[in-house]
Amino acid sequence: MATPNEKLANALESLKAVQATGRVAIRSKDLTRTVRELLLKHGFLQEVIKGWYIPAHPGASAGESTAWYTSFWDFCRDYLTDRFGDEWSLTPEQSLVLQAGNTTVPNQLLVRAKGANNQLTNFIHGTSLFEGAHTLPEPDDAAQLNGLRLFKPEAALIAAQPSFFERYPTEARTILSTQRDASALLARLLRGGHTVIAGRLAGAFRNIGRDREADDILAGMRAADYNAREADPFKDQLARAPYRRDASPYVQRIRLLWQKMREDIPARFPAPLAKANDVDAYMRQVDELYVTDAYHSLSIEGYQVSTDLIERVRGGAWNPEQDKADRDLENGLAARGYWLAFQAVKESVRRALNGDNPGQVADRDHGGWYRELFAPKVTAGILKPENLAGYRTSAVYLRGSRHVPLNPDAVRDAMPAFFELLTEETEPAVRIVLGHFIYVYIHPYMDGNGRTGRFLMNVMMAAAGYPWTVIPVQSRARYMAALETASVDQNIVPFAEFLARQIGQPVPQAS
Repeated sequence: MATPNEKLANALESLKAVQATGRVAIRSKDLTRTVRELLLKHGFLQEVIKGWYIPAHPGASAGESTAWYTSFWDFCRDYLTDRFGDEWSLTPEQSLVLQAGNTTVPNQLLVRAKGANNQLTNFIHGTSLFEGAHTLPEPDDAAQLNGLRLFKPEAALIAAQPSFFERYPTEARTILSTQRDASALLARLLRGGHTVIAGRLAGAFRNIGRDREADDILAGMRAADYNAREADPFKDQLARAPYRRDASPYVQRIRLLWQKMREDIPARFPAPLAKANDVDAYMRQVDELYVTDAYHSLSIEGYQVSTDLIERVRGGAWNPEQDKADRDLENGLAARGYWLAFQAVKESVRRALNGDNPGQVADRDHGGWYRELFAPKVTAGILKPENLAGYRTSAVYLRGSRHVPLNPDAVRDAMPAFFELLTEETEPAVRIVLGHFIYVYIHPYMDGNGRTGRFLMNVMMAAAGYPWTVIPVQSRARYMAALETASVDQNIVPFAEFLARQIGQPVPQAS
């Protein structure tokens, strides 16, 4: 008779076999009842709705949402395909949101499907799916993204409700900006005689500074005897809008987020200070804050470090051979990496204080900060040397967050655009707030993004004359909530106000 451990091992093999087929949505029929109940009992499965499950992590706490947010899009793909075959599609609006690079998990996913009965299905963690029996895209208007069935951007722009441009202005502008010209849209507008929509899209192009496309749509409709009246569907007009043609929606999205958010930041920050006259004195103040900064920054990331450990690492008295326990070794290596990275960041700060463009400094140096953070783990044999090569090559998910960072290919498009914006920015407060936020929004590395993001923030602080600023671990919940609001709701105000409050404030001492 098999032991309990052998039974669990066999159950995990059954789950692994199902996952090997590419499925994320696990159906009751995919596993025997005995296997299913055993996996649920030990936390390796999580029920989404009756008869449907996702793989889970047994160590997750009650109410933990990470496994669901990580699985959401793939679960919906499998669930809808199992129910409707290929006779389903996300709505035009949701198609545009995804194709604009916004993969945030929605509270309610709207789907069109043949044979749907206009029903609501409640999932876990406050999410749901509503399926409606609406028209599906024609074959020439259909697209797929990671297995999700969508409307092509041109078809979706025509089919989307007018309110889309008000509810999702960044996504709408992103999609419009990726259009090489107006021809694909105009062909569909003429084919359907869509005079009102033509006027709306002409106004939308005009809003983003693409006058040629706006004029082409109106002229094309007039040539076919359609009277299209231009109407701007956006509520606002962004003042600084370099709407360059770029095939990557992620690049456009980063530029648009920057433009949209920058206007809300300066008024919420204290006035910029004069640059430090005595660079050496400023650097001594940075050195004096090292222990406090290391303690709080590492603690925010979940490491259990003490002032004694940080001081031993700084003084060269820490020996990894003395910390045999896995947890102690992990904390020690993290502290050692932070010390090495801090030395590299100080050189970046010095260059910024001496007048170098801080955006260019961060662009040139941030990879070195990352490498120093994790060099001790390479030395210890925990990481391979190639792990320090550069930006991540795999997907990454944030614990408990609805925001899904950019895919690896998009990271390589977005990071040069980010540093271009950072370099060109003239408003110090914007460099500080968006430098930190957009960096962690992209999440260029598999690990260490929060630490390097705070390093980048402090290089921008120094360039503006502000003191080195520590985010205390006691404020972690507010800090993470403000980042989540910026990522999911595109509201930068709470994060800007949070950072502004930290400047010059006393920080709780490390223990």
